[in-house]
Formats: sequence, C-alpha cells, structure tokens
Amino acid sequence: MTDTHFTAPTRFVEVDGDRFAYRRWGNTTITDQPPLFFLQHFRGGMDHWDPLMTDGLAAGREVILFNGRGVASSSGKPRTRIEHMADDAAAVIRALGIDKVDVLGFSLGGFQAQDLTRRHPDLVRKLMLLGTGPRGGNPDSEPGVLEAAPRPVPTVEDFLFLFFGRSEAARQAGRDFWTRRHQRVDQDPPSSPAVIQAQIEANMYYLPKLDPKEPFAHLRLIKQPTFILNGVNDVMVPTVNSWYMAQNIPNAQLFIYPDAGHAAQFQYPERFLKHAVQFLGE
Repeated sequence: MTDTHFTAPTRFVEVDGDRFAYRRWGNTTITDQPPLFFLQHFRGGMDHWDPLMTDGLAAGREVILFNGRGVASSSGKPRTRIEHMADDAAAVIRALGIDKVDVLGFSLGGFQAQDLTRRHPDLVRKLMLLGTGPRGGNPDSEPGVLEAAPRPVPTVEDFLFLFFGRSEAARQAGRDFWTRRHQRVDQDPPSSPAVIQAQIEANMYYLPKLDPKEPFAHLRLIKQPTFILNGVNDVMVPTVNSWYMAQNIPNAQLFIYPDAGHAAQFQYPERFLKHAVQFLGE
C-alpha cells in the first residue's frame, strides 16, 4: 500500500544525541526530482500541513515533513536562533543520506529555508518561500497577532484571523483547511511552551538588519531558482516582505494571491499546486 499524508509513519533520525521526527513518502520513480523538504511555521508540527498540498506534491516526487529540535515529537532543547534551526535541518538531510533537496519553508520555516540555502547551498536545488520575509524585513504585524499567535490552545478563529483572507469565501476555505488538517488519526503532539518561547526569541534575533546600508544584500547570495508566494494582505509577515525578497534574490519569481493572507497556499490549494508543480518541474 502506498503511503499518504494520513498513513505515512512517523520515523526518527538521531543527530547529535537528539531524535528528529520526520515523515517521508511519495513518488520515487521520477528520478530528476529530488525530495521536497518542508519547514513549518511558528510552533507548527507535521500535522499543520495541508494534505491536499503534501499529497498533491508527493505525486511527482518524495516529500519529507520534519520537526525541528524539540518541536512536537522531536526531542531536545528548542533552538533560539534561526541559523541553528537551519543547521539542524541540513544535518537531518545529510543523516537521511540525501545529497540534494528542494526546500519549502512557510513563515518561520521560510526564515529557516533562507538560512539553510545560504549556509548550505550545496544541499538545495530549488527554494520555495511561502508567507515569509527576509532577515531585517518589515516586522509590523497587525494588532491582535501577538495575542492570537502564541495562544496556548489555538482555535479555528485564531487560524482564520492569522492565516486567511477576510471575505466569507476566504473564511470558508479556512474552515475547509481546518477540517482537512485534523483528519489524520495519529496526530503529532502540540509543541510545548518552551518551543513557543524559543521561537519567539529566534524571531526577535531575526528582526534586526544585518547591514543598515544594504539590508537585503544577504539575499543576493541565494542563487537557486526561488518561488515566493503570499496573500495580498498578510497580517503576520507583511506582504511587502515578499516584494523585498523578489527584488533581491537573483532568480526569484513572485506570486500574490487575491483575498488571501498569510497562508495563501492553504486557501487556494489547487491553484498553488499548479504553480508549484510547474516551478519544481521546470
């Protein structure tokens, strides 16, 4: 039986004394497509991805979902620096015996994906950055975000506010996503309060500009083909950050979806799959 988002077993790989949780499945017959390695948003685990997205992409390649150090079902002390999270991801990729991946990072995972690509360029073929921004970008989230995002037990209303557009159609798409992401029976445990605090600290260290005179010069070190996606009104990581990345990453293309917010890929999963599959296959 072929594994899916709902049936792929949780496995573990040991790196530096800690066990990192991952799930790996998909089409291994298409040899020109490396595995697609997923890096998740603030406090999120493997069950915060959309099954339509993961299984849709797995039809043309292997996909690997991953929990960072101390996150959800992974062991260890959570990291407080984005660059250290990126180094952990690189170590896990190498421990799995993989010499090249495509990388998809969402939100905080997009921060990690950029550092993974800059610090370990030999590992990354193509880069996908969803609902995220550059180091030293615009941090001005909307009122209410800092209350809803770290809430100990997030509600569907929190997700609708943080991730989706404001129309009723957008809210319904959010409710549909909420249903899909809870369909797997053996769900990852929620991330601990220690993870939340560590990732907040990591985000704070990510905010300052590396060079006030050329704040985005570091993005020019990313030479890989890069896919950037956001909604027209991202209340968490302002949409203008996607424009900054598209302006400065040399081989980037930018998609802005209408009536959408932070998680445009979850609001428009079919549209996203068409664009993503084309990008990865080019």
